Amino acid sequence: MKSDSPQSPQKTFHVKSFGCQMNVYDGERMAEMLGAEGYVAAADGADADLVVLNTCHIREKAAEKVYSDIGRLKRADGSRPTIAVAGCVAQAEGAEIARRAPSVDVVVGPQAYHRLPDLIARAAKGEKAVDLDMPAESKFGALPKRAGGQRPTAFLTVQEGCDKFCTYCVVPYTRGAEISRPFADLIAEARALVAGGVREITLLGQNVNAWDGEDDRGRAIGLDGLIRELAREDGLERIRYTTSHPNDMTEGLIAAHGEVDKLMPFLHLPVQAGSDRILAAMNRSHSVESYLKVIERVRAARPDIAISGDFIVGFPGETEEDFEATLDIVRATNYAMAYSFKYSRRPGTPAATMDGQIDEAVLNDRLQRLQALLNEQQQAFNAATVGRTTRLLLERKGKLDGQLIGKSPWLQSVHVIAPGLAIGDMIDVRITSAGPNSLGAEALMEELA
Repeated sequence: MKSDSPQSPQKTFHVKSFGCQMNVYDGERMAEMLGAEGYVAAADGADADLVVLNTCHIREKAAEKVYSDIGRLKRADGSRPTIAVAGCVAQAEGAEIARRAPSVDVVVGPQAYHRLPDLIARAAKGEKAVDLDMPAESKFGALPKRAGGQRPTAFLTVQEGCDKFCTYCVVPYTRGAEISRPFADLIAEARALVAGGVREITLLGQNVNAWDGEDDRGRAIGLDGLIRELAREDGLERIRYTTSHPNDMTEGLIAAHGEVDKLMPFLHLPVQAGSDRILAAMNRSHSVESYLKVIERVRAARPDIAISGDFIVGFPGETEEDFEATLDIVRATNYAMAYSFKYSRRPGTPAATMDGQIDEAVLNDRLQRLQALLNEQQQAFNAATVGRTTRLLLERKGKLDGQLIGKSPWLQSVHVIAPGLAIGDMIDVRITSAGPNSLGAEALMEELA
């Protein structure tokens, strides 16, 4: 929806997104929306007429970091851009942001950012524009139609919100209840991306595998049905999805990993802890045993799949025995990569007021021990790929002349010297070296002929 006062083409903007891939998607959609309003992306974010801070509330002290970023937007001559704070911190802090940071002109939650142009227009008239509504109607219908861009990969949000109510998590309060976007809308958006040059799509959701809907013949389908339909699209070479909940890993989705060639052999499946007692306190609604059974079934369907996960150490009441159980589930699963964090209180969540908050020194010690094991597993997984032939989608330029960087099917960064090839090309390579975070490869000669 356009604002009443069309913006000059000279107006520039910069969107800075923090946190999860969902925020990256939201940031891209806000940029597209501002482009439709006549704004152009600033070459240097510091000089933009409008700066959008698209915030994430998952990380520790997220709100304080936002206020710090706001302060840095003041220029040397005392001027400042129009400032909009969007995302989950905006939703959680609400009008408090406008009170604590008078320089902020717009505060908008993650379910209302489709109204950003109107909020900017209100701010231009001197109003403090705040919109934290969670409308029943989908915001996606109000956003511009998608198109491909300069990159061969793209995110596609298929599901938002969460009904799980883990006791440490703010997502149900900042993103709202689970909602699945309609099948037809997703197919149309995917086709527009592919038509614009996108070759890999990552399906996004807070609980992406909770997506459900009806296909074009009125049949009820889950995420596996959506993936199978997308796999029929000519020009779309790869499909990924994240983030999943263990309780929503259906048999159909597990089977898709072994049956859909375009579905990449990578699964991000957070477990969070290895103690059933702590999982119950987290309200995770799965057990260690049920999680490991899901992993076993997925690996039976796709033996070469790479498993990724999330972990929280030092949840209130966690004992050394509980933590050792987390190390045990890491050893049992053998992760290709994983993310791990110290527990930190989130205001308004049940865990924030639980007894047994863990001392910072203990948190640090446990995190270091967990990360040492996870890093060891990641390095071993990377080393095991040396000598393997695989296919890369080239995504960006490297630091050396002729060097390009792409992702392996297992989501590893791979750099290769490939003169004559371009971003967006697919190439067969042989992995020649492995570091902790990336791989080296040589291009197979027939690809460069």
